[in-house]
Amino acid sequence: MEKISDIIESIANEKGLAYDDVKERICRAFVNAAKRLYGFECEYEATLDQATKNIHLYQKILVVDEDDERLDEEHFISLEKAHEVDKSLEIGDSLNYELNIDELGRTAAGALSREIDYHIQRLIEEKIHEKYSSKVNTLVFGTVVRVDSEENTFIEIDELRAVMSMKNRIKNEKFVVGNVVKAVIKSVRLDKKDGIKVELSRTSPKFLEALLKAEVPEIKDGGVIIQNSARIPGRKAKVALFSTTPNIDAVGATVGIKGVRINAVSNELNGENIDAIEYSSEPAIFVARALAPAIVSSVKIDDKKAIVSLVPEQKSKAIGASGINIRLASMLTGYEIELHEVGSAQKEINNEEGLKNLKALFGE
Repeated sequence: MEKISDIIESIANEKGLAYDDVKERICRAFVNAAKRLYGFECEYEATLDQATKNIHLYQKILVVDEDDERLDEEHFISLEKAHEVDKSLEIGDSLNYELNIDELGRTAAGALSREIDYHIQRLIEEKIHEKYSSKVNTLVFGTVVRVDSEENTFIEIDELRAVMSMKNRIKNEKFVVGNVVKAVIKSVRLDKKDGIKVELSRTSPKFLEALLKAEVPEIKDGGVIIQNSARIPGRKAKVALFSTTPNIDAVGATVGIKGVRINAVSNELNGENIDAIEYSSEPAIFVARALAPAIVSSVKIDDKKAIVSLVPEQKSKAIGASGINIRLASMLTGYEIELHEVGSAQKEINNEEGLKNLKALFGE
């Protein structure tokens, strides 16, 4: 085959691939074609001659001892016979016989063409997989190209088509063909049968974090760190933040003047309410802050449980509508939260002491 080196260079430029990677796959395609055409029991090697720009294909014959029982097989040769060809050969070396696939006609050309197409396609998929695997949990934009009967939304992103299932879509959210959608890459899989599978999500806490990073320069620059986040998609979220420098107020920077930054993120999440809290490495303080807007009296940490004491008036705030606030606080901190009321018992004690004082005053 003439000027195969030029063909390799052309494929590399057209597909955006490295020359050496394409060369390795083309050589592999020649070897696989040889196995199909000449037999799988032999070993083959393909090398590119840069001077002639041709690929040379060889059948490898292993040099073995005179008494080796494998000499009856086709791809083994005794040391004595090997020396008739090349005196420098030793046991374990290989004697290479050059093959010419072109001599086998159309069948060989077809087999080689299919092998080349297959290996180049696998190389492209591997490079795409490598590229997008490094982008998991990062924000991407894409255009909706199809929505199927199961409400899977197919979104075109650069050179591939990703999918966002109904469970990865915020409740009551619907898309139509032509919509531009923001999401994070949730997972990337390379399937031998179906190729690249990229899954997108708008319900992951990482989507919230990616939106905040895009909206808040202090987060993007590393002045503010997102320690953790928790979401009940479309309803409420909590995000724990801390500043890497005393000059930056982590919560204030994230919320923005008059809430402009946090509201922009909330709007992208269909009005999801977002609580920004300051992270603390002290678990009791962190749990107390995570229960905001409730004000707690005390927090006791017992292994992975946080026992929270608070007055009755604060209990409903700590729990939140349908338990959403306490659930998010637990998800954010990693602690099981147990609420204890303290105000009512203290009130009874105070009333009893007051009654005793009155009795003593009036001599009863």
